[in-house]
Amino acid sequence: MRPFAAAQATLGELDGMAMETLLGVANDITLVVDESGVVRDLSSSLDNIPADELTHWTGQALAEVSTSESRRKVQSLLHLGVAAAEGEPRWRQINLILASGRELPLLLAAVPLSPTRTLVCGRDLRATAALQQRLVDAQQAMERDYWKFRHAETRYRHLFQVASEAVLVVDATTQRILEANPAAARLVGDGGTQGLVGETFPLGVDTRSKEALNNLLAGVRATGRAEQLRAELLDARGEVLVAVSTYRQDNVSHFLVRLSQAAPDTLAQPAPSTSSMLLKLVQSVPDCLVVTDLDGRVISANTAFIELAQLTTEEQVRGETLDRWLGRTGVDLSVLISNLRQRGAVRLFATTLRGEYGAMTDVEISATMVPHGDRPFLGFTIRDVGRRLNGESRNKKELPRSVGQLTELVGRVPLKDIVGETTDLIEQLCIEAALELTRDNRASAAEMLGLSRQSLYVKLRRYGVGDLPSDADK
Repeated sequence: MRPFAAAQATLGELDGMAMETLLGVANDITLVVDESGVVRDLSSSLDNIPADELTHWTGQALAEVSTSESRRKVQSLLHLGVAAAEGEPRWRQINLILASGRELPLLLAAVPLSPTRTLVCGRDLRATAALQQRLVDAQQAMERDYWKFRHAETRYRHLFQVASEAVLVVDATTQRILEANPAAARLVGDGGTQGLVGETFPLGVDTRSKEALNNLLAGVRATGRAEQLRAELLDARGEVLVAVSTYRQDNVSHFLVRLSQAAPDTLAQPAPSTSSMLLKLVQSVPDCLVVTDLDGRVISANTAFIELAQLTTEEQVRGETLDRWLGRTGVDLSVLISNLRQRGAVRLFATTLRGEYGAMTDVEISATMVPHGDRPFLGFTIRDVGRRLNGESRNKKELPRSVGQLTELVGRVPLKDIVGETTDLIEQLCIEAALELTRDNRASAAEMLGLSRQSLYVKLRRYGVGDLPSDADK
């Protein structure tokens, strides 16, 4: 501390107001303490602490308004302030108690004014205390993370050493072996793990396998996809299955190479299971097979459906609604699902299937609901019947003989009556066709025809088509 060269000449004329202003600018809190350590007066420039939080200090001993661990510091502070009247003040960190009971950390220094008066200057340490607390919290968090990583590394090292499968960590750029476990040393080395570290991979295999492994590593490096192949060990020690995957660490690519003894080719191959044979049959059957959820969204489809829908991969179908490819959008699928919910199965439902590029194919659909826990699914078999229909004589839907009878009425009955009869006949045929398509589901038939259910019931009574609806149907 460098004192003023002429303090008495430059500061001797300061009055009380000027001194108060000076102390308010220089300090956050200023206390006037008597020879007994009692606070006689104070001033504060802390805007965020109300004055009534501090006024209760007046008339109390400074040690009494300090926390228990700070009282010895208060006594030392006042004693040093009296003893060091001519020297540099000593600062002490002391916590004072506000009227609300909160603690206020302060950095205090005592300056004697007279034998009976001591000026205690204080600086607010709350910002510093908060920063120190944040630093302590950060250090504790770093310490916890450090030990967490140490434990994880210990577990990794232990598993790496005791694993029965040979494992190598290889630099993806230089193909140098960075780490090797004891199993790898026994399989492709001389038994010591240190002998493998630094060597170039592949090693321990014949020339043909080494070339194939180099090509495999180049492919994994380029695509990032894990690959595997069989390699022949040196000295006719058999074959190993080499699996290679890649990962990045510190912006550097590494290979994780796993080697395991391959089963001899002379062993009899296990017979394929029934489920695997059935899966292959589903994929290769010429009829379209589609599996959907209860809302008609495609879960899986075989190759025949993908080709008929004019698509290339199953990914384009998965997640889409089957209604996207059926002939009558919004009608056929709802009719099928409604019948499946009621009866569990539908057979030979005639409709059309639209390809992505507009091709229309006449198809027959058979479907069933398969229970699967709490989430049943729907299976659809779709058969292309276009050739069959083109070769058949379509006499199923010939107009009834009443049409010929209508033409015989020309000249004998007014045209207005003939038109009315013809309209009724066409309307009756449309209603019958809708009922047949929807398997006698009147709600779906009304939706298909654009009628309300009440209007459909009226027309059914009028033409005598189907059974009259019961009160429950109404």
